[in-house]
Amino acid sequence: MKRFIKQLEKQHSGKKVLVLFLLTNIVYAYMLLVTIPATMIFSNGLQLLDMMPAGYDLEVVNTLFLTLGHTGRQTYLTKQLPVDMIYPLLFGISYAAVLAYFLTKLSKLNPNYLYLCLLPIIAGIADYIENIGIISMLNAYPTVTETCVHITSMFSIIKSSATTIYFLVLIVVLIILGFRKLKSSSKN
Repeated sequence: MKRFIKQLEKQHSGKKVLVLFLLTNIVYAYMLLVTIPATMIFSNGLQLLDMMPAGYDLEVVNTLFLTLGHTGRQTYLTKQLPVDMIYPLLFGISYAAVLAYFLTKLSKLNPNYLYLCLLPIIAGIADYIENIGIISMLNAYPTVTETCVHITSMFSIIKSSATTIYFLVLIVVLIILGFRKLKSSSKN
């Protein structure tokens, strides 16, 4: 853990952070504009499981998978989920680096605040477990178990909660930096 924090403290290069951020968001945009719509064509307006931040139950999963049909389930499995197996790693690394970059801009930073950079890592790990669960359920359909749904749903909630908390923290840090910038500008 200390090694992770030391590595984050070294990430002062805004260029590295920007490149990671752009790469991550290119992959995210590809999912939003290509793979998710390609899958949702078959969903009749139902949300995909990875897009349900409050979780889901067995009835929701069975309804979605039935509505998707064989072709939609295969599209989910072969088009959306492979890209979503790349994204969590990029999200975890780049968003941890983004927060670390801005946290180090705060003078007299308490080093313990860098532990907040674990939030996107936690979200990424939860996203991987969620994806593995979705893959398992798609492969098991129509005999999806309540246990698999419950575990996968729990990791969907962990992913969305960690992501939400992360963005709230980032917004607070950016507001603090903005106020400091304004305060120093008004002194000059």
